[in-house]
Amino acid sequence: MPASSSAHPPVDPADRGHLLTEQANPRSTDLDRLSSLELVDLFNREDQRTLEAIAAARAPLAAAIDAATAALAAGGRLFYVGAGTSGRLGVLDAAECPPTFCTPPDLVQGLIAGGASALVKSSEGLEDVAEDGAAAIADRNLQPQDVVVGITAGGTTPYVRGAIAAARQRGATTVFIACVPADQVAIEADIDIRLPVGPELLAGSTRLKAGTVTKMALNILSTGAMVRLGKVYGNRMVDVAVTNTKLRDRALRILCDLTDLDRAAAATLLDRSHQQVKLALMMHLGNLEAEAAAERLARHGGHLRQALETGG
Repeated sequence: MPASSSAHPPVDPADRGHLLTEQANPRSTDLDRLSSLELVDLFNREDQRTLEAIAAARAPLAAAIDAATAALAAGGRLFYVGAGTSGRLGVLDAAECPPTFCTPPDLVQGLIAGGASALVKSSEGLEDVAEDGAAAIADRNLQPQDVVVGITAGGTTPYVRGAIAAARQRGATTVFIACVPADQVAIEADIDIRLPVGPELLAGSTRLKAGTVTKMALNILSTGAMVRLGKVYGNRMVDVAVTNTKLRDRALRILCDLTDLDRAAAATLLDRSHQQVKLALMMHLGNLEAEAAAERLARHGGHLRQALETGG
């Protein structure tokens, strides 16, 4: 079908006014006349579209989980690349991985146009340089076993597109996340995740629905990969980093819930395992000392369930 006859005509990057993410929402034309309660109700109705978008993107999301899992298992890294809100969401998801899954900080990284200062101070002008996105990829010495996820609500951000192009040149797996249809803004990427939630209630403010659906997608991607990598047992984060009082309490509750131990015995076990919940569980449930438990986990790639069920 010719591009001119598609449901969503391709967008000239210099004229983004036709992007779905930039259009005015007909359901919020009287936004400035609504009461506070009416505003809440309207936002609630509109946010239902994020769930529909995630459901429609289930297949490429699953493919992204598989790609990230394979890459991380092979010694690769996962990168999120974005600008503005999209970049901040990527950095946030990356930053949550070490405390939740006890991953090294460089395993999942967030790259944002403008660097760290852009997290707290708007620097949206820096998103317009594709070469900066490519340079960010080059600075990380990207390898073929790495995965790069480009995040851009409108799909046209040069910084993100430059990073994706550079990643492809280096042989890395590329994932693209955007909130506009592919036939409106196309890109060459291995996995193309589209989350079209429609125009925002406040026209062009993609920190709203687009931001929400992007956060949902990143939650699914990173958590799904960590589950597949064996960092979860049942629905418990058994690789949680025990670095403060709250997390030690969580670790003790996990041990108590998954064993027959009381809190005092769980605390003793946790100390014997050097504050490693998964190792503590392997020791108790497998009736092993710390060294033997660690060796068995290592033989099974850190998968506690496999290590317990195979018994070898």
